[in-house]
Amino acid sequence: MKNTNILHYIFMHVGFLLYAFYPVLGKLASKYDFLSPYFCALYCGIIFLLFIYALLWQQVLKTVKLPVAMCNKAVTIVWGMLLSRMIFTEEITPKKVLGAVIILCGIVLLSATENTGKKGGKV
Repeated sequence: MKNTNILHYIFMHVGFLLYAFYPVLGKLASKYDFLSPYFCALYCGIIFLLFIYALLWQQVLKTVKLPVAMCNKAVTIVWGMLLSRMIFTEEITPKKVLGAVIILCGIVLLSATENTGKKGGKV
């Protein structure tokens, strides 16, 4: 049971990695003339990535509660930061790292609360 739960989270984060990659393609497309073959190919790639992400997201929502999944979606900020460093050699500043750590701590806290069955408040 626990391994299945971990697999759902891994599956969810693979989807988030795909989701974080679409702005990279958009930035690459901006280097080409509007409606040029490269521009169109990159935007077709964006549409394809978002299609795959939408399919993954629907599968994730079958196994992970929506508040947990939405909170985990914030990890796309971290993925985006790492992708921009690897592809565009953008600088990762201490402020960016601190922000990413705060985001990850929030994700871990929410996930830990969800796994123990405690609720954060009354609805």
